[in-house]
Amino acid sequence: MQQTTNISKRVLIVAGESSGDLHGGNLISAARELNLPLEFFGVGGSRMRAAGCEILFPVEDLAVMGLTEVICHLPRIHNRFKRLERQLKSAEKPDLLLLIDYPGFNLKLAKVAKDAGVPVVYYIAPKVWAWKKGRIKTLGERVDRLALIFPFEPPLYADEDLQAEYVGNPLLDEYTAAQPFKNLRTELAIPETEPLIGLFPGSRRSELKYSFAALLESAELILKQKPSARFIIPVAPSLDSELLKSLLAGSNLPVSLSHESIYTVASACNAVLCVSGTVTLQTALCRTPMAVLYRAAWLSYLVGSWLVKIPHFSLVNIVAGAEVVREFLQHQANPQALSAEILRLIDDQDYRSQVINGLEMVCDKLGEPGSSRRVALMAADICNRKI
Repeated sequence: MQQTTNISKRVLIVAGESSGDLHGGNLISAARELNLPLEFFGVGGSRMRAAGCEILFPVEDLAVMGLTEVICHLPRIHNRFKRLERQLKSAEKPDLLLLIDYPGFNLKLAKVAKDAGVPVVYYIAPKVWAWKKGRIKTLGERVDRLALIFPFEPPLYADEDLQAEYVGNPLLDEYTAAQPFKNLRTELAIPETEPLIGLFPGSRRSELKYSFAALLESAELILKQKPSARFIIPVAPSLDSELLKSLLAGSNLPVSLSHESIYTVASACNAVLCVSGTVTLQTALCRTPMAVLYRAAWLSYLVGSWLVKIPHFSLVNIVAGAEVVREFLQHQANPQALSAEILRLIDDQDYRSQVINGLEMVCDKLGEPGSSRRVALMAADICNRKI
């Protein structure tokens, strides 16, 4: 049996994006709640700092997207990498390196840690199930323990010399924390007998560029069939509501913009038409039937089709291992097909029940909340074991 100690262990934690800062902050808070003898320092943002992490440099120094932006910021990114490398090789090196997502940077840092004899925990591993399967071997060589957020991931690492454990999905914690949900129907004066349909355009401007028009045109077709229908669009924190208002200018749709949580909005809807991404799992947790679309520039679509070889593109269906919700890809994501699916989800009660049952199955597969606590305990365990 492993002996525990009250001597604090130093954990270098690295998040390269705002989502990683969120998950890192929750993890550090969980460690404090569990009274684990861990001291965190590293790369993060306001959430990690508020949780008690000593920030060496902010997450914004690494969080750049797009080829041009990355090239322009390469000197700064290289400088930050070298700083962390010196830390890992110093006489005061940490007891553990805890990496969160951001694989392009973090996988290189994991090699430095491994060579320096610092154990590595990787939380939210690269999506090797979608592309770059060669990273499976890389992770096996450089990481001691993998904290995975999808239940289908552990078998992918069965042939590697590392512990790969499903710790639960952090969205489960987010969903639990967001309750109780406000009654948006009452606030918007929409009777339960009238359909409320969510139009979920995502959180990135690129998604708006390629999908927003299809969402609106689909809504217009739905309204012709159901004149009493109302629509609602959740405003992601990364988007400006004024931008959405400008895109809606000239539209006569009865649509509301909401700054409430995605869970509050999805729970109020009869059905949701959404872009692919995390939002599909968030909607699934609310057991709200949905149709999922993905549209991109044709060159991006062709390159993606060549690189990504999976039977489904929405996380709901990937977790289920089957088509629980209908997916509409590129040219298939036309207003006629999308509106017809939403109308079917509203009017065909047998079909609606079938989809809801499928969403229940997805939620069962995801399991219980508590991923942050499990990763915090994993970090404490590996520090005590001194791999």
